[in-house]
Amino acid sequence: MKSLLPLFRIIHGLVALLFACAALMLIAIAARMGWQAFANGWDAVAAQAIIEAIGLLAAAVVALQIAETITEEEVIRDADISAPTRVRRFLSRFFVVVVVALAIEGLVATFKALHEDPTQLPYAASTLVATALLLAAWGVFVHLNRSAEELEPEAMEDAKREDKKLQ
Repeated sequence: MKSLLPLFRIIHGLVALLFACAALMLIAIAARMGWQAFANGWDAVAAQAIIEAIGLLAAAVVALQIAETITEEEVIRDADISAPTRVRRFLSRFFVVVVVALAIEGLVATFKALHEDPTQLPYAASTLVATALLLAAWGVFVHLNRSAEELEPEAMEDAKREDKKLQ
């Protein structure tokens, strides 16, 4: 099984590269949408296009963060994420971006529903409520995980040493 580990590193690297490419494509599309909105006039339609471009940029940030996390955790570090500290840090890096992106998407959906179709407001609100619940669950996880970390203080020192390797 250990002989397959380099193959998994390569696959993780390819997945990270695909996430980065997707992020670049989303950035290009958002830039094009923004430029077209800017060129076509300064009205409510342009504002809506800019708001939608912001949603695409939020998705691009999520894709880039996932690419960076996969690269650092699975390709560069070769870290064992079974330790409580490593699990908390790995999930926190991911969740901070996902929560922010979902909140932005919820706001974009709210603005869009307000201006185009008010019957869609419950769906936008559902996104924001789900984001709040995810944030609360993440907070509970971090709090409970801290107790587990106190049982293994050496795991935090290992994680800090790994961080220094990347700098």
